[in-house]
Amino acid sequence: MTQPARPVYGLRRALVLGGPAALAALTAAGLPTGAAALPPRRLVFPRDHGAHPELRTEWWYITGHAESGGRRFGFQVTFFRSRVDGTQALKSRLAARQLLFAHAAITDLAGQRLWHDQRIAREGPGGARAATQDTDLLVDGWSLRRDPASGHYHARIRGDALAMDLRFEPTQALLLQGREGLSRKGPQPEQASYYYSLPQLAARGELGFQSERFAVTGKAWLDHEWSEALLHPDAVGWDWIGMNYHDGSALTAFRLRRRDGSTLWSGGSFRTRNSRGVQTFIAGPGEVEFSPQRFWTSPLSRARYPVEWIVRTPADFYTVRALLDAQEMDSRASTGALYWEGLSELVDSNGQPVGLGYLEMTGYAAPLRL
Repeated sequence: MTQPARPVYGLRRALVLGGPAALAALTAAGLPTGAAALPPRRLVFPRDHGAHPELRTEWWYITGHAESGGRRFGFQVTFFRSRVDGTQALKSRLAARQLLFAHAAITDLAGQRLWHDQRIAREGPGGARAATQDTDLLVDGWSLRRDPASGHYHARIRGDALAMDLRFEPTQALLLQGREGLSRKGPQPEQASYYYSLPQLAARGELGFQSERFAVTGKAWLDHEWSEALLHPDAVGWDWIGMNYHDGSALTAFRLRRRDGSTLWSGGSFRTRNSRGVQTFIAGPGEVEFSPQRFWTSPLSRARYPVEWIVRTPADFYTVRALLDAQEMDSRASTGALYWEGLSELVDSNGQPVGLGYLEMTGYAAPLRL
C-alpha cells in the first residue's frame, strides 16, 4: 500500500452515514455541533448534480470493477466538499470557506495489492472548485466532470503511484435513495441526507500503477450525497455495500454499528429488472441485517475485519465476500482513521454469484472520534 506524500483525506462514507468524521481535523476551525432536520424537497437536475455549498458536507463517489485481457481490477474515485463554518464571515477572498478532498484507489486482484492516493485543497481562484450547476470538480489537478449534453462522467487522476482516465456512461435512470431522495441515517430526524445513485454505469478507459497501464472496460456505481447531519453519538462505525448485479439489478444496504456490535440503524434499496419491468424497493429500519462470517486481521492496524458477511435484505439473503482481504485504507495522515473498503462479490441464497461491488467497514481499528 502506498503512502500519500501530502496531507490527505480518506473517509468517504462518513458523509453517507451522517457523520462529520470527514471533518474531524476541522473541528478547531469552528465547526458547529448541531444540525437541523433536512426538509423534504424535490431534487432537480442537472442542478442537483452540482455542489450544495449551503450544506456542510457533500461527496461524489464512484466505485466499479473492470477487466483488461482477463486481468481484473476494482477502482474507486471520490470527491468531497466540506464547508468550514468558522471562516464563512471572513471578508478575505483567500479565506478557506470550502475545503475539497479527493481520494482514488485501485485493487489489483492478480497482483494481490491495493494502490491508493489522496489530495486536499481549498476552493478559490486558481485552486480547487466544486461547480454548483452540474458536476464539475477539481482538486490539485484531479478532476471529475459530467458532460451536460451526453450525461457521461469523466474522471482523470494522476497520483504518485496510480493513474485513472475513465469515462462512465449511464445505462439506467437515477435511483433516488430513501424517501424520494431524502435518506434517513439514524434514529433522529436530523440524521439524514439528500442522496441519489446511478448504478450500472458502463465504464471504459485506462487504469495504471507504477509503470503499468491497462485499457479497461467494466461497470461502475455513482453516489452523490449532501447533508448537515452528524453521526449519532452511539455509533462507532458502519458496514455498507453497493452492488451491481450481472442482470442489471442494483442493491444498497448499510447499518450503523454500536460499540457492542449491535445495529443502531439500517437501510438500503433494491432495484430489480425482470419480466415485469423495473421496480424499486426502499428498505425500512430493521429490514436489513449484517451477520459476519469470516474475519481478516490487518498486519498494519491489527484490526479484525469481517471480510465475509451474510446480509439479509427484503430482496434475499446474500453472501458478500471480499475478493482481496487486504483492502484496508490508511488515512492517518489526515483524519487519523484506518478503515476497510474494497471490491467484493455478491452471492444469492442459492449459492450463485449474482453481482460485484464494494463493501466498506469503519470503526474496527478504533471507534470514530469527532
